[in-house]
Amino acid sequence: MEALKSSFLNPTPLNSHSSKYPLHLKSSSIIISCSGKVSPDPWSLSDGNNNNKPKPKSKNRKNPLSDDNARRIIKGKARYLSALRRNQGSRALTPAWIKRSPEQMIQYLEDDRNGHLYGRHVVAAIQRVRGLSGLPDGSYDMRRVMASFVTKLTFREMCTVLKEQRNWRQVRDFLAWMKLQVPLSTFSKLTYRPSVIVYTLVLRTYGQAGKIKLAEETFLEMLEAGCEPDEVACGTMLCAYAKWGRHNSMLSFHSALQERGITVSVSVYNFMLSSLQKKSLHQSVSEVWRQMLASGGVAPAPDHFTYTVVITSLVKTGFIDEAFTAFKEMKSMGFVPEEATYSLLITLCSQKGIPDEGSRLYEDMRQHKLVPSNFTCASLLSMYYRSGNYSKALSLFSEMEKYKVVADEVIYGLLIRIYGKLGLYEDAMTTFQEIENSGMLSDDKTYITMAKVHLNAGNYEKALDVMEKLRSRNFKFSRFANIVMLQCFVMKKDTEGAEDMIQALSDTGFPDCSSCTNMLSLYMKLGFTTKAKEFIIKMRKNQVKFDKVLLKAAVKVYCKENMLSDCEQMIRELIKDGLLEHDDDDGDKLGFVETISMVINGKFTRLEEADSDSLDPMAFELLLTLVDSESKKMEKTLKLLLKTRNGLLTASQLVNSLMKEGLTYKAEAVFDLLLKLGYKPEMSTICCMIYSYGKQNRMEVAKQVCGVIVSDNPTRKHLYNTMINVYIKSSKVDDAYLFYQEENKKGRDFGDVAISMLVNALTTCGKHREAGNVINDCFLKNMELDTVAYNTFIKAMLDAGRLNFAGSIYDRMLTNGVTPSIQTINTMITVHGRNRDVDKAIEMFNNARIKGMPLDEKAYTNIICYYGKAGRSDEASIVFKQMQEEGIKPGHVSYNIMMNATGLYKEAKQVFTAMKKDGFTPDSFTYLALVRAAHKYTEAEEAIGVMEKEGASASCAHYKILLNAYAKEGMVGEVERVFYEEMITRCGLSPDVGCYGTMFRVYLDYGYVEKGISLFERIGGSVKEDRFIMSVAVCLYRHAGLGEKAQGVLSCMNSLGIPFLNNLVVGSKGKLNIL
Repeated sequence: MEALKSSFLNPTPLNSHSSKYPLHLKSSSIIISCSGKVSPDPWSLSDGNNNNKPKPKSKNRKNPLSDDNARRIIKGKARYLSALRRNQGSRALTPAWIKRSPEQMIQYLEDDRNGHLYGRHVVAAIQRVRGLSGLPDGSYDMRRVMASFVTKLTFREMCTVLKEQRNWRQVRDFLAWMKLQVPLSTFSKLTYRPSVIVYTLVLRTYGQAGKIKLAEETFLEMLEAGCEPDEVACGTMLCAYAKWGRHNSMLSFHSALQERGITVSVSVYNFMLSSLQKKSLHQSVSEVWRQMLASGGVAPAPDHFTYTVVITSLVKTGFIDEAFTAFKEMKSMGFVPEEATYSLLITLCSQKGIPDEGSRLYEDMRQHKLVPSNFTCASLLSMYYRSGNYSKALSLFSEMEKYKVVADEVIYGLLIRIYGKLGLYEDAMTTFQEIENSGMLSDDKTYITMAKVHLNAGNYEKALDVMEKLRSRNFKFSRFANIVMLQCFVMKKDTEGAEDMIQALSDTGFPDCSSCTNMLSLYMKLGFTTKAKEFIIKMRKNQVKFDKVLLKAAVKVYCKENMLSDCEQMIRELIKDGLLEHDDDDGDKLGFVETISMVINGKFTRLEEADSDSLDPMAFELLLTLVDSESKKMEKTLKLLLKTRNGLLTASQLVNSLMKEGLTYKAEAVFDLLLKLGYKPEMSTICCMIYSYGKQNRMEVAKQVCGVIVSDNPTRKHLYNTMINVYIKSSKVDDAYLFYQEENKKGRDFGDVAISMLVNALTTCGKHREAGNVINDCFLKNMELDTVAYNTFIKAMLDAGRLNFAGSIYDRMLTNGVTPSIQTINTMITVHGRNRDVDKAIEMFNNARIKGMPLDEKAYTNIICYYGKAGRSDEASIVFKQMQEEGIKPGHVSYNIMMNATGLYKEAKQVFTAMKKDGFTPDSFTYLALVRAAHKYTEAEEAIGVMEKEGASASCAHYKILLNAYAKEGMVGEVERVFYEEMITRCGLSPDVGCYGTMFRVYLDYGYVEKGISLFERIGGSVKEDRFIMSVAVCLYRHAGLGEKAQGVLSCMNSLGIPFLNNLVVGSKGKLNIL
């Protein structure tokens, strides 16, 4: 649409009112008398930009103007322009004053041009012609309508009237009238002449009205009249074609212009390209773009809009290299691409599997401070998911929260899928529940994704629940939904349900290979061999193309029934019908059918004599799954397989597939045979078997396998990762540490991943000394560690309470050039905070902000917490506001910590109100923070009242604060009321040691000896191991003269090893009988 913004395409609105600064005349009418003759050409005036120096003052005074009002008008205009210059500044450009003769002033006032765009007669002509738009076509004669304007309009004024018309009929009729204004003689004032300007104005109106045929006729008329069309006229014609979808005519016309060397403006090109793209003619957009590039600089330079349209169409047509070339050229020209352009290219990178380029584009986009849209974030998440870069995916989700990008259902679905891949099933379920609670669930794909996560976790019941919930919401089951339901029933071993799903899939085409394989596996597990054979026959009738896995399942069925000839016949027919991919072009090569036939029938002699390249490894792999694991036939078959090209790789893959199918015993048999024959399987296979041994609690076997493989294997770190992981999952952390010590003595390098897992496991089990030993070993060896390893070490020493060591680890991390992550910053803030070095924690926080590290909610919450503990509540409030200004929305925990940090009840209540406004439901910790902020008993009572009003129940921790508030004021009666009536009687709480301690402190300080002794004897032995309570009891007994009882309590304390408090005084604050 940019092409329509040209000056000749947009009519200028009529302006019949006066200027912003009107001139008010004293008299209602102006009478100007002059004796001179009016000039026949009133517009031959100064151009207003005469730079010639003014003439010097002559001795003879100029004749005054014939009217004083004219002089006053000129002087008023001069004053106005002078004020305008002053307001505009020193660089204002003001035209020189126009000098008019008395005759010119008369014409100026008659035309009413003072402050108006056109003269009065021009405005009248425009309005006269426009007024005809309400009349039927042919009901008026333009010659009669315009009779009063004959000889009064110049050519330029007639063009102005034509330009200001809205209706194409009036343009047509006025043009016909204009053609009649041809001068008949030399002295005639009729001034029309054919001009490209006139025809361009007519083309514009016809084009806007969609009268393409009239436009084409007008263009031909222009050529016949001898007017050479310029780029404006041609551009107008192209825009008319583009606007109304006449793309073939547009492209033909554009080709004709190129042949004649006429170049239109970039706005016309933009209009053409945009019109083509709207109709999905991306191929044509690409061709026009190539013509622009091939013009050799004749075509106009592309602008931002041109590149945006072209890149989109190039991507749509699959010209990826050209799209990226155009993108780079766009940036080199200084244009900043739009978010949509970045999004399109990032999506392309995701689809084509080039994640590095996609990440680079995203970083470039962020440098330009462009906020990604939902679609861009979904594309990035999909790209990270496909490339297995799950950490970046999760960090992107955190960035979305920071920049207030609201996640939609697609993004949440991808997040659920990522959680499933990482084994974080609880997080996946929590996310799904959040989507459901928010009312965002509207796509069946989200339900199916969640069901797949449950299936991967082996929980088919939950997967079926999700699918049933999908059915209950009246969603129509898609083909993919039926496939997932089939997988659920196969895992459940529900034959009837699985057959129903097969039938449902058959309604939209026969099931795919994966579904057929699942069905055959179910039949064979349940012993339904007849049904399995019938299903194979049905598959062959429906021309299902067999893949490797499906063929294995079908061959198993036939071999189990000893139907070897039928098996051979099936394979031959599949190959003949092109339903089985195989490589059997060499005449000397033993084909798949011959190989499997010989092995089935036990004819190994020819196979042993055959060249290794002539054997088909797929046949041996298939037959290894069929033979008995203890028979000699397996060993012979495996040897033949190992003779083939890539035989060891095939055997390793076979072990992996057997493990996935649950045939652990057979996988172990093949694996043991490989080791026995002196072969070392693939690393993935070895790790898989070690995991299997760990699950069976056969760690000694796993250790032996690791010992055999690890001695000369360059990828031993993967084995160590697996061994440590298996030990930890088997809850054998001590054995993992012993295994580490044994291998460490041999000088083996475990790698940072295994070390991180071991240190984390030792810390979790409370074995901090051992964790410290492992960390010191790594430092002594100068082991190369990554950020995750350093983070693990710092966290381990933080949990161990070795805060100085944790700080030294961070210093070592920086010295070795390892970049800290946001997790590192969070942990170090906690380290300095616990070390009561708040200034260092603040310094850590500020340095991270200066370096541009994207701080998360946890970092802000950490620093707020330690500000609060240091009593710096004002600074805590400032950081809390900064967090919100950065776009980080405070969570439940952040609000709770901020309430704890305020220190004042009024401010805590304001935070409490804001928390509720943000939709968070206060929990017990929230109310505890609110009560803690109360420094007066009235505030504490109010806080507990608010809590109970909201339906929450107060605990001993809440009442303890209220008891202390009353005790601080010496209100013993209120203390007893709260303790006995509120806590015990009304709420039914059992007071904890803290509440009892408060009561004994009150009785001790205010001399309530009898009540204190009564309470101690009433509570019995529930708190007898508390040092303060037992010491108070001894003092009260002694004060009451009950020495024996005091000695008894003191003896009990000695036997328990509890020291007595000697500084306790009964009645130190006086006995106050406050009820």
